[in-house]
Amino acid sequence: MALTRRAGPSRPAPDSPGKEPGVAEIRLDDISKTYTASRGSAVQAVVDFSIDINSGEFITLVGPSGCGKSTILKILAGLVPPTAGSIELRGATQLGPTPEIGVVYQQPLLLPWRSVLDNVMIPVEVLKLPKAEYRAKARDLLSLLGLADFEKSYPHQLSGGMQQRVGIARALVYDPAILLMDEPFGALDAITRDQMSVELMRISAKFQKTVVFVTHSITEAVLLADRVVVMTPRPGRIADILDVQLPRPRDLAIVNTPEFGVLAEKVRNLLQLDADGATVGNEGKEA
Repeated sequence: MALTRRAGPSRPAPDSPGKEPGVAEIRLDDISKTYTASRGSAVQAVVDFSIDINSGEFITLVGPSGCGKSTILKILAGLVPPTAGSIELRGATQLGPTPEIGVVYQQPLLLPWRSVLDNVMIPVEVLKLPKAEYRAKARDLLSLLGLADFEKSYPHQLSGGMQQRVGIARALVYDPAILLMDEPFGALDAITRDQMSVELMRISAKFQKTVVFVTHSITEAVLLADRVVVMTPRPGRIADILDVQLPRPRDLAIVNTPEFGVLAEKVRNLLQLDADGATVGNEGKEA
């Protein structure tokens, strides 16, 4: 059974200068991606992936390892082309990387020989933006993220959570409209991961960015999202997209509510589907 579906915005897009009413911020239309393995065989990573995302939405992608979550993010970022299908940003076809998109990776990928402030300034230098103006903005971001006293420090002097905050500041400094995050908290301990989730919700609310966030964590997926995109095993398809109607602002206490538990259980059940939409039992057989 095919699981292809177009999932449109769950609420009207907010008015924003330069954006045509009714046009999604992001549109992925029947995206498929096939890689060529080392021996020449074809590996389907993603099949028939379609979704419309509104400006200011927080979308989480959750699914098993190897289901194509990171592939979708790379296609969104313009780093790899889809084998089939199309991607549009604000109604225009996207063919490659764009300053409209910032990316935060699982590892912060900071340059060890550069200070915290100089690491944040890397996109400004690459894009040849006015350094004095953006240096002030970089300092404001570091202050917002609780790193005002560490701008002259070097990455090895920071904790893992602090390094990831630097990575987030670097992605935000040039004010991209869209933030892509590929398991940014996956390498952190549980306590720091929870703290960073709360921090990210605060940042996304303040800056009103469109966020697409990849995770393996059901709790993280529901806690952060306006909508959760649940993917099947490879080849990755959309099993379903769940609206998260939990009130904002949210804190960690919300994970203990019955409403949160119902959503988490729905995600958990969807993750039991195989690529053809059949439920898989504990033995790996159809149930």
